Amino acid sequence: MGQFSREPLAPMEVVPSHNADIILPRQTGRTPLTRQTVIVVGSSTGGTEALRVLLSALPPTMPPILVTQHMPELFTKSFAARLDSLCQLQVKEAEDGERLQAGTVYIAPGHSHLLLKSATTIGYATSLHHGPPVNRHRPSVDVLFRSAANLAGKNCIGVILTGMGRDGAQGMLELKEAGAYNIAQDEASCVVFGMPKEAIALKGQHEVLPLTSIASRLVALVAQRQSTV
Repeated sequence: MGQFSREPLAPMEVVPSHNADIILPRQTGRTPLTRQTVIVVGSSTGGTEALRVLLSALPPTMPPILVTQHMPELFTKSFAARLDSLCQLQVKEAEDGERLQAGTVYIAPGHSHLLLKSATTIGYATSLHHGPPVNRHRPSVDVLFRSAANLAGKNCIGVILTGMGRDGAQGMLELKEAGAYNIAQDEASCVVFGMPKEAIALKGQHEVLPLTSIASRLVALVAQRQSTV
């Protein structure tokens, strides 16, 4: 009979699961710099189609929208271009330091976290951060949501769509605690009811809606906010 090797097996390398603290600290109690509404969206498995359905149903008059979709960096630019061809909104891969413009969707590039930051004058801009993965993802939804909670607070609307895991759940709770209004996609319309389920478990959402109802609700929420300005 053959001899079994007695050499010890090399330990498996386990990638640490950092939270958003490794990228930016949480800041509470800050007054938003501007009354500009910002929409932030997080998605993963099934999200490419969900984003197509959502964004193609929105009018070009929407406030700026920042999107983190878990996707390899080789695909985010072409994904943004495809959405741009299908939507009334302008859709582009986010670059570092872009002043946020109404009617524009900024897709996180697959190599960096996408954050909201204050612009040099009143307003907001994009920021790209090539720090470690958060919840084993870069870009991470939690990072985007925390940055929006820190800066935009009550002037933000958060949306969490289909996806596996829990990335975005804690960030959505932080958005809610900062005064944002949040929507989670319902189980029936999700490819994977993971990220929305985790956000709902933390009570981070205000509403749970089917995918095809989210666009009209966002339009109504934005109109409601504009009427009170």
